[in-house]
Amino acid sequence: MTSRAGIFPTFFLSGFECSTFVWGKERKRRDLAQELRHYVHADEDYAMLPPLGIAVAREGVPWPFVDRGGGAYDFPCIDPFLDAQRRHKILPIWDLCHYGYPDGLDPMSEDFIARFTAYARAAARYVGERAHHGPLCFTPVNEPTFWGYMGGEWEWCAPFGNSADYRRRFSTMLARADIAACKAIREDSPDARFVHIDPLVWVVPPRDRPDLAEEAHRESYEDAYIAWDILSGLKHPEYGGSPELIDILGFNNYSFGQMEYSGGDGPNIPLEPGDERIRPVADLLEEAWKRYQRPCIIAETSGLHGDRPDWLNDITNEGLAAVNRGVDLHGICLFPAVDMTDWHTGEWLHMGIADVEPLPSGALMRKPFLPYVEALHAWERRLNRVTQLDDDPFDQPVTLDDIRKVARELDPQPDKAFG
Repeated sequence: MTSRAGIFPTFFLSGFECSTFVWGKERKRRDLAQELRHYVHADEDYAMLPPLGIAVAREGVPWPFVDRGGGAYDFPCIDPFLDAQRRHKILPIWDLCHYGYPDGLDPMSEDFIARFTAYARAAARYVGERAHHGPLCFTPVNEPTFWGYMGGEWEWCAPFGNSADYRRRFSTMLARADIAACKAIREDSPDARFVHIDPLVWVVPPRDRPDLAEEAHRESYEDAYIAWDILSGLKHPEYGGSPELIDILGFNNYSFGQMEYSGGDGPNIPLEPGDERIRPVADLLEEAWKRYQRPCIIAETSGLHGDRPDWLNDITNEGLAAVNRGVDLHGICLFPAVDMTDWHTGEWLHMGIADVEPLPSGALMRKPFLPYVEALHAWERRLNRVTQLDDDPFDQPVTLDDIRKVARELDPQPDKAFG
């Protein structure tokens, strides 16, 4: 029997924070890649990945900063990323819109869709002409459903909506823009791949409010899937979605994705570790995957501080448990590669493969967290994956039979107390 090839050259992936939102009460435009100094540290940041056995990284094109209006674009700001990807043989998954859009653009307008589509086509052409390896891979709009909450209901970032109705309409517009961008890119690059990303979510009612069970269920089984349902054509087929267009599902998983319903008064409240209402991540993966039955990855995941190795062990076991249930899992993205700050407080989160150490000179030194690296290498060896890239990491994609074999051998049981 012929072994089945995975989509990517390595099972473990990574990526870099690239948000460009207008943020907070000050309504200030931010560029998180600039705050991390990723532009100037691009070579160093990418050089970290080959010794980790990682050949794929999520990276961003900062739409608000490259779109000059009137069809003019200034893409050379991402040249350091392209150069580093080529030098270190890393395959990018390009985020084309990571929570940010140009000033003066109404995201609830048809012009938003048209302008994003034109920009996405131009960005795809730019990176395609400079790509060192194919096929091109994109996330047109990052987390359209979660961005709906952040920007459409909670007022964390633009467009600063403050109602569930606005949130749903905003996520719908983002999904429509995503569909249009995918179709435009594929007109130029028929082999382009797309990873459509949103969080895995589980919402429960407060223990003393069983009357809120229906609302919590709606957030878990309807609102959490708004964008994926539109992209796949399950809902609003008039917008042009289809299972083929959704292509690859990206499931983000962090501990705060399992929550107690707040009653609609701001963000839901994350469940504390040990809460009996927490569900195994394997269950959430299986439920989400069965809804669309497309190839998938865990597109972002990480623990915090010293818990990062344990988190990696837990999430890999949960992923393998999902594989044993038939989930078509092609990878796990340890995000971010280099630490990031809390959007609200500015404090370093200590969730990256490498921490960041500010120096008196103002430089931001990258410092790999060795227990996390050791745990990653242990899993790579167990899954029959390389622990360091060779001269041609693209000559052979992941053999999914290896992943399934280890999943059967280990037979990990989903952990109800996960998180």
